[in-house]
This record gives sequence, C-alpha cells and structure tokens, in this order.
Amino acid sequence: MLVADGSMDAAALLRSADPQIEQTGYDNWNGGTTIWTLSLRIQAREFAHLGTRREGLESQIDKRLKPIIEQFSNDWIEVKIAPKLEEKMGWRQQGIELPRDVKQQIVDFFRIEKIFWSGALDEVEFLQRLYDLESLPSTDSRFKSASRDIWQHRVNNPDDWPDDWIFADPRFRLMDGPTEEFLRFFCEVVHPLVRPDRNDCLRLVNAINERIQLHGWKLVEDEPLAGRPRFVPRQTKLSVGRSVTRARSVADALDAGWMQKEIERLERAVESDPALAIGTAKELVETCCKTILRKLEIEFGKGADINDLTKLLAKALKLVPEGIPNEAKGAENVRLILRNLSALPGYLTELRGLYGTGHGRDGKHRGLEPRHARLAVGAAVVFIDFVTETFRQRSLPDWANTRD
Repeated sequence: MLVADGSMDAAALLRSADPQIEQTGYDNWNGGTTIWTLSLRIQAREFAHLGTRREGLESQIDKRLKPIIEQFSNDWIEVKIAPKLEEKMGWRQQGIELPRDVKQQIVDFFRIEKIFWSGALDEVEFLQRLYDLESLPSTDSRFKSASRDIWQHRVNNPDDWPDDWIFADPRFRLMDGPTEEFLRFFCEVVHPLVRPDRNDCLRLVNAINERIQLHGWKLVEDEPLAGRPRFVPRQTKLSVGRSVTRARSVADALDAGWMQKEIERLERAVESDPALAIGTAKELVETCCKTILRKLEIEFGKGADINDLTKLLAKALKLVPEGIPNEAKGAENVRLILRNLSALPGYLTELRGLYGTGHGRDGKHRGLEPRHARLAVGAAVVFIDFVTETFRQRSLPDWANTRD
C-alpha cells in the first residue's frame, strides 16, 4: 500500500525494520480499548539520519496500517520508529563458525582427489596426536576404548569401515562441532610428519583456504618444523563484509533481484577470482544505474554503455550540484568529490578492460590480487550507495526533506 501510494522511503523502512509490539495502555471508554505501540526498530545510525523526517514516516505507515487493523479489532495502535540497540561485537566474534556445507566441500574435495587424511601414519597414530583415544568410548562391545576399536576395524580389518569414517563418527564431531577443531584436524593432515611432500601440503592448504577465506578463516604458517611449514587455523577479518552488507541493503531498497545475484557472485570471487570480482563490480554499477533510470522512467538505448548510463543518471539526480554557494566552506571540495564519484564507473570499466573478465589474455598476463578486487568492490559500493540514497531523497515529498 505504501508503494502504491508513492511512499517509497516509508516502504523501504518498513521492509528492513525489526518490528516489536507491546501493550502500552488501556482505555475503559466505550467498552474498553487496548492501546498498543508498534516499534519499528532500525539501526541507530539510520535512526539518527532520519532527523525530523521520522514523524512524517511514522504518520505515513500509521495511516496505511489503521484501515487494516480496524477490519479485525477495535484496538488502537501507535507506530513509533526507534533505534535498534545491539551489543557491539568485535570482528573476531562474528562469523566464527563455518557453515556445514563449506565443511562438506572440503571433505568432498578429499574424497574426489582420493587423498587419505592420515597420510604416512596409521589412523590410530594420527588420531592420538589430536585426541585422548583411551578416554573415548568404543563402538565395539569387545573393547573398552576408541583406540582398540579403531585399530580393530581400520588396521587389523581395514575394510570394516569406509576410508572417510572419521567425518561421520559422532565421537569426533568434525562436521557438527566447533570450526576450530575441524580446521585443527586438517592442519594435522598437512603436518610435515603426516605428509612429507612439501608441494602436496601447500596444494592442500590452498584448496582449503579457497573454501574458508570468505567465511573469516584461513590456515596460516606457524613456527616451522625442521625447515618445513606447519599450519594453524586463524580467524581473519572478512575483507568485503561491510561492503557486501551495504550492497545488499541497496539491492533491497531498489527491489533489484538481479543485483542480489551479482552481489553473491562478487562476494565469492573477491579472494578466489579477483578478475571476476572486478568485472562483477562494474556490472553491479551498471545494473544499479539501469534500475534507477527505469524507476525514473528515463529511456536509454540497448547499446548504452556504463558511461552513457552514468551521464543520464548524474543529470537526472543532479549528482554534481550547481547550487552550492561559492561562499560555502568547502564548496569546491564538495564539487570535486561529487564529480569524481560520477567518474568512478568509468574507471571501473577501464580496470575491467585491463584486468577483469571478458577479454582474452596472453600467456604472460598477470592478474591483480584480492586487495585490488577489494578496492574495485569498495568503489562500486560507494557509488551505488550514494546514487540510491540520492534517488530516495529526490523521490520524497518536499516536507520530508526538511532537516533539524
């Protein structure tokens, strides 16, 4: 109803808010009326940014909600926008657990490549390096401990259990237990005593890191053993976490499903395929421009490139304002920032042409690194965030753009 009424900002807020309702009063008049308060909780930063617009947005939502409530109840509901109070967490506390499907990908890789996890050691010898097998129970009534159990069914009779039995054994909880224990197991898999071939170890470490880096983990070198690398699991800061989160918010605000697909591809590619991430960053900007232009009902040709699209959008949204007074402090700096922001998509296109996907390379070509991809992603998100917020501001009625 809000969208149909043109209340786009109120609709976007309602879509993203965390609703909480509580009884806040009771009126005995006319048979009794229960009074409720519907709190729409949003991020504290966004709440502060609303300023005097908050009351207007509350009124828009309240106006559309009441006719619905009146069909079913005589209760009275008041809408309030409120800040969401959350416990601040450090990045080391966030995203600490690997999803089960990522663990499964690593296990499947070992199965497909026929890589035996205990390497040069027998399985009891390997597991004793990580677990107290004498204190773990046996699944065979003939034995008292896991060490005898495993020896009987994997050393004495190796065909009793499948080679990958360890990943399904609940005593070791590799698939459903803590991430650090799962990764510590694989650090032992590539230990120099377990896997003497240095190149083989590094190949396995790279394969594991490709699958865990996007989720905030990495196997890193620790103190070497006899000149050979040893690895330990480390939690790392998610490199594009904030940018991706902001990009998703932009896609939600524009109701652009295709942007969500590009964001997912971009998130996966930053560490593992920087060239793809650079190309996708450019495509994300292009999709954002087309989406806003369509919402503004501004036509563009099928062959319009990103420079054509950004010029149309900059003109429509007045990204480079002419109305900043010369006497205003920093007026020229504001103009320069906005002009450079408008030029960002063009720079991304050039970067994509040099290093991104979509063009053949000669055999000596060396691509950019993840840090360069993160720069491209960050630049793309800055642009789409700014133009989307500008679009939303331009779409509001004049009274809603007032400030304290």
